[in-house]
Amino acid sequence: MGCGGAGRTPAACPCPTDRARRPVAEAARCYCRAVPGARLWALEPGVEAPARESMPQTPPFTAMFDSSGYNRNLYQSKEDSCGGLYYHDNNLLSGSLEALIQHLVPNVDYYPDRTYIFTFLLSSRLFMHPYELMAKVCHLCMEHQRINDPGTDKSQIRKIAPKILQLLTEWTETFPYDFRDERMMRNLKELAQRIASGDEMYRKNVQQIIQSLIRKLASLSQYEEVLAKINASSTDRLTVLKTKPQSIQRDIITVCNDPYMLAQQLTHIELERLNYIGPEEFVQAFVQKDPLDNNKSCYADRKKTRNLEAYVEWFNRLSYLVATEICMPVKKKHRARMIEYFIDVARECFNIGNFNSLMAIISGMNMSPVSRLKKTWAKVKTAKFDILEHQMDPSSNFYNYRTALRGAAQRSLTAHSNREKIVIPFFSLLIKDIYFLNEGCANRLPNGHVNFEKFWELAKQVSEFMTWKQVECPFERDRKILQYLLTVPVFSEDALYLASYESEGPENHVEKDRWKALRSTLLGRV
Repeated sequence: MGCGGAGRTPAACPCPTDRARRPVAEAARCYCRAVPGARLWALEPGVEAPARESMPQTPPFTAMFDSSGYNRNLYQSKEDSCGGLYYHDNNLLSGSLEALIQHLVPNVDYYPDRTYIFTFLLSSRLFMHPYELMAKVCHLCMEHQRINDPGTDKSQIRKIAPKILQLLTEWTETFPYDFRDERMMRNLKELAQRIASGDEMYRKNVQQIIQSLIRKLASLSQYEEVLAKINASSTDRLTVLKTKPQSIQRDIITVCNDPYMLAQQLTHIELERLNYIGPEEFVQAFVQKDPLDNNKSCYADRKKTRNLEAYVEWFNRLSYLVATEICMPVKKKHRARMIEYFIDVARECFNIGNFNSLMAIISGMNMSPVSRLKKTWAKVKTAKFDILEHQMDPSSNFYNYRTALRGAAQRSLTAHSNREKIVIPFFSLLIKDIYFLNEGCANRLPNGHVNFEKFWELAKQVSEFMTWKQVECPFERDRKILQYLLTVPVFSEDALYLASYESEGPENHVEKDRWKALRSTLLGRV
């Protein structure tokens, strides 16, 4: 993720800004060193977008994690009292890994709380591969519940089978990407078929679970194929600069002159990309070798975060697209008009609840090649921009933004329409919050127990994200605008500086030397 590593504090980000009154620029630019030209899958002619898979209704994340208490439904059963789980005030705080696995598996008289299922499935990958966990779960289900025993009474199987099927349903719906591993799928099918063979009434349930999972994985594969195609065809916009005249070049305003419409299409892109991020990616992004894991095989394959990284690349692309659109016009009045246009787009993003696009736009407008255009900025009415930057000011740990985010989240909870449900967080800050939570607490306690209290807090943060990413975008798609946003070439950082110097000449010897070097290397001119 380049400089997008969430451990970087905003002040440590190396990107300069000439407009010192805009401190938000440095915080926003914490993605700055990722590849600026990266482009995500697009609505190109002949390339259809994969059908969006809606996220599962179980577990119901908004209901699962509330502020009234910690795991209030995680009661202590007889098995737990001597089974290696530690409780305080009826809340599960820690336990041995084996005991936590046991606690995940239902029996005739017990089904784990949904908060526990989500939290443990989310965090267990820090200690073992999902396929290893699935193998243990299958073993416990078949052996301990005697599903494998031909002599087991069918009435006994009927008592436990629905609970096992429910556990498999919640796993496959909430963490479907785990099942891209053939070992996972093999274990799933084996356990499901054992249950189905015990009674015909469960065969249909098993088929539904597997078919739904296959559809999700097929959609993901299609998404990744289009991503790869777009990335392979990405080009730098410097070729556009070399092949003037600029009078025939399109810009964003000629494609969409309505800021509200552009904000809507940006929201389409944001929600579509959020939809493909699995909750486990937030944990896998920070996976480290478990000191109690004796398995010497490489654990790096647990770091599967490609959808999260693709979303980071989208933020970068939007920032560089904004800077490119501003630096491209030859005339000062056209550049000023472009700045004012993006200010209006950013404001509409804020009103919608699309904070990620808002910050990407602010970031692009505060890149040095844009901020140094003093003659251009002199023609811009910046009052609205100042208000937006105040909302996203990094001071006091982004206090203003966090207040606005809480307001949007509250609106979403009581919403009567998808339009009011939209909450798209500033993604870099979300990752950073999760990073610091992960870094600030140990995964294991001194006695070797898994620190479940930590993972409960982690699950609360991720579950809120899961609620937001389920929202269906209520706005009508505009294929032409989406295609432009996702496929038009953008300038690299060097090309942006060159375009900026071409628009408003260098002001000092350092800038003059850089301008000459860029003209030589990028344009082949002296």
